[in-house]
Amino acid sequence: MKKRNLMVLFLLVGQLTFAQAQNEVIDKIIKEANTNSQLETIAHELMDGIGPRLVGSPQMQKAHDWAVQKYGSWGIPARNEKWGEWRGWQRGITHIDLVSPWVKTLSGTQLAWSPATPKGGVRAEVVILPEFADSLAFQRWLPNVKGKLVMISVNQPTGRPDYNWKEFATEESLAKIRKEKEEANRAWAVRLQRTGKDRRGLPLALEQAGAVGIVTSYWSQGFGANKIFSAYTKKVPTIDLSLEDYGLVYRLAESGQKPTLNLVAESKETGVVPTFNTIAEIKGSEKPDEYVMLSAHFDSWDGGTGATDNGTGTIMMMEVMRILKQVYPNPKRTILVGHWGSEEQGLNGSRAFVQDHADMMPKIQALFNQDNGTGRVATISGQGFVKAYDYLGRWISKVPDEITKDIKYTFPGNPGGGGSDYASFLAAGVPAFSLSSLSWSYSNYTWHTNLDTYDKIVFDDVRSNVILAAILAYMASEDNEKASREVRVPVGQRGEPTAWPAQRTATRKGGMD
Repeated sequence: MKKRNLMVLFLLVGQLTFAQAQNEVIDKIIKEANTNSQLETIAHELMDGIGPRLVGSPQMQKAHDWAVQKYGSWGIPARNEKWGEWRGWQRGITHIDLVSPWVKTLSGTQLAWSPATPKGGVRAEVVILPEFADSLAFQRWLPNVKGKLVMISVNQPTGRPDYNWKEFATEESLAKIRKEKEEANRAWAVRLQRTGKDRRGLPLALEQAGAVGIVTSYWSQGFGANKIFSAYTKKVPTIDLSLEDYGLVYRLAESGQKPTLNLVAESKETGVVPTFNTIAEIKGSEKPDEYVMLSAHFDSWDGGTGATDNGTGTIMMMEVMRILKQVYPNPKRTILVGHWGSEEQGLNGSRAFVQDHADMMPKIQALFNQDNGTGRVATISGQGFVKAYDYLGRWISKVPDEITKDIKYTFPGNPGGGGSDYASFLAAGVPAFSLSSLSWSYSNYTWHTNLDTYDKIVFDDVRSNVILAAILAYMASEDNEKASREVRVPVGQRGEPTAWPAQRTATRKGGMD
């Protein structure tokens, strides 16, 4: 009886000692994150010092090399893993001036991978893509674009976002502007359709007919915000003008005043360049061949500096690794972070990693991904894993209440089929979870826009996410149990059973079609 009591006592003491050790590590994580944060410094070096990270650009390569060096300065081994090749392109100066009927410097930029103007730029009249009865009428009109800049986007009826109208407009005005917007967008869609060309084919047809440039405007439904994507032209530049300046030039052309622009768009084709993922790791001490993964895509579009998509996810995971190396240098399992290339073109870097490291996938305990903006983590889904509630619940229980109190959970949830890099791992059966954040007007103000810059980062929220992710990674690493991979049958929007997401092949040679 005495021996039995002694064994129980030893067991209790052992459990208390283990729990105390856990709490000490967690306390150190929280203290380091709050009192010695490096987030602002890392963000400045990446967003301001390097800038946007378009796949295939020199800045993307510079960012990969910087990350390896930064991790090295923290004593964390890191490497750049090649996974493919991409069209190399370097953005230069864009300068756009209205020179007739009066003079004004316009707000705009060339789209990614846009061809350059001839040296010295081009000066040309701007014309609007007119209405056509059918594609034959479009073909008959095409010779008229020779030597012209052609506007191919709808002219927005208002430059005020919906929330501004809702706040100040009368009910009658609000209903009226909504109707005008719907009608304008519908009419423009018909206009484009009747050319017989899709969004890729229309710029090419105009270019081949002798247009000297394409003028677009992709308003993001926020003051001053435009989404900046890629050009489809092969020889002449494609530019995006702000809503305000696009509207000005459009109205001048529409009223017969024949506006003339002077356009200088400098860029450089740099051939075929290698593409990489940056991988850093803290080696496990007991189970080095099992892994806890942190995940954030490294690339961005280049209208801004990629601050919230996905600079914040990047600096968050880098800071998590820095803190873990300091307070938990000998994890039970290996902790890996993946900074993926070419997420924006279809999760290519992470898909390639999953394909290239197929033997690793069964050994990943869990993966935590952050991508959608600067806000505090607001939702976590079990992604279809039946027992995610149990193990995620254990891990999250150690996170301070002030961080978790507003998080909404969905268990077991449904697996995400795309949207960010965790989906690449989900398709391979890995328990991969998206740490989805509060909006902070992400979709209309910073997602893929010219306004996605350092000043939009909410550092207190990112710090909160660092603590959450660091504790999750620590607890997942320490857990004596292997996370269950039992999954539910996914359910569609109408409650019908659907299939688990299939693995997809990465595009290994991109941008050259």
